[in-house]
Amino acid sequence: MKLENAIKQKTFQSPLHKMIVNITYTGSWLEGETNHFLKKFGISSQQYNVLRILRGQYPDPATVMLITDRMLDKMSNASRLVEKLRKKDFIERKICPDDRRRVDVIITDKGLALLDAIENEFKQITTLFSHLSSNEIETLNNLLDKVRSQKEAENENQAD
Repeated sequence: MKLENAIKQKTFQSPLHKMIVNITYTGSWLEGETNHFLKKFGISSQQYNVLRILRGQYPDPATVMLITDRMLDKMSNASRLVEKLRKKDFIERKICPDDRRRVDVIITDKGLALLDAIENEFKQITTLFSHLSSNEIETLNNLLDKVRSQKEAENENQAD
């Protein structure tokens, strides 16, 4: 569906403005589709992201700060997400023996099994893009990387 029809807006200030609205709308749409898919597993896309980060660290633990740094949704509250996942027995929290102020987080076998189950059915999400060619997917990835790269470079220069 064309953006104009989806949001019932016939004109935009410029093609650039339309692109910004389109990226925002499409990101929100994809988030909704992903959350709908993950609902049957009893987790949100943010919780799924935390589990994937922890699986990437496994068998080593991660700190909440590391999880926060790697999360896709920078506005999410990692501590709250960790606690929800702990209550579902998908992760464990342990006080670090070397630094009692630090909490280590590690994915459990139950969490790893959940990720396996999700990925066995993840084709439902990837089929949303099945009409794109390999070249189109690569082009889209490159363009999105290019959009972010300028601002990320500026942020790195300011941090130095």
